[in-house]
Amino acid sequence: MRYWLQRLGAALALLLAVSMLTFGAMNLLGDPLFNILGPAASDTSTEEGRQIIADAKAEYNLDEPLPVRYVKWGSAFVTGDFGVQFSVDGQPPVADLIKERLPRTLMLLIMAQLIAVTLAIPWALWSASRADSVVDKMSTATTFLFIALPNFALAVLIKYVLSIKFEIFPLIFNAADPFWTRVWQMVMPALTLGLPAAAVYQRLLRTDLITTLQEDFILTARAKGVSRRNVLFKHALRPSLFSFITIFGITTGALIGGALVVEQVFIIPGLGSAIVEAILREDFPVVLAIVMLVTAAFVVINVIVDLVYSLIDPRVRAS
Repeated sequence: MRYWLQRLGAALALLLAVSMLTFGAMNLLGDPLFNILGPAASDTSTEEGRQIIADAKAEYNLDEPLPVRYVKWGSAFVTGDFGVQFSVDGQPPVADLIKERLPRTLMLLIMAQLIAVTLAIPWALWSASRADSVVDKMSTATTFLFIALPNFALAVLIKYVLSIKFEIFPLIFNAADPFWTRVWQMVMPALTLGLPAAAVYQRLLRTDLITTLQEDFILTARAKGVSRRNVLFKHALRPSLFSFITIFGITTGALIGGALVVEQVFIIPGLGSAIVEAILREDFPVVLAIVMLVTAAFVVINVIVDLVYSLIDPRVRAS
């Protein structure tokens, strides 16, 4: 229980710190009033102009000190009120934008992780069973290539080969298409995110597998005549997954960051595209909402990873 209370406290402290830093940066480095009123924000020459400015300040709490505004924003945020979009005509709720864009980014991230895990585990098992061979060295070179290649370069390469050259996948993502059509359209961007992640997983899992294969219980299993396949899958894989599970949670944060670039290249209207557009327009409520949702998702995923880790190795809870 103490372990989980500590994890919960750390998660809440992280969310609080990110919210304070992001809110402060958005409000100190820009002018929310200008985003709301446009050029009228500097029109103080007439009584009408001054009244419009005063009304806007009162409506959006801009006449309050920054700490008071932060508390009011945070209180509304935890109830699901993310504010309104300053840079869009009519100032629609930010929640509407989140509901529209979030499913596309979730689909991308889930598909990317599925691709990464599906490739990495058999790849690592195959490579570890042939450690230091020619094929293992070629595999190592391939993983380094995927890890070193920037997301935008890999995205352009995949797009050219699979869409333009061979016309296997459609060039454009269409949010209005049926679900399975959109899944097919999402394969290329998911590959762009999933291949580097698979390379990271493979390198870590391969190293742990090689260490595990030198353990006495593995040597005993081999002496008893257990097949190589059963030694790998039934005896070596599970004790080698500890680091893999940890890096899975950490890599999720990197995938979220990579989605910003990938959504731009493949023209996917997701959260990545939304936050880029919001930053360019200095639409503070949109930036704050997306940053906090991404941070919360990262924290939740890592808490789940800790839970899985503690179930596999109870010593973690006792530490």
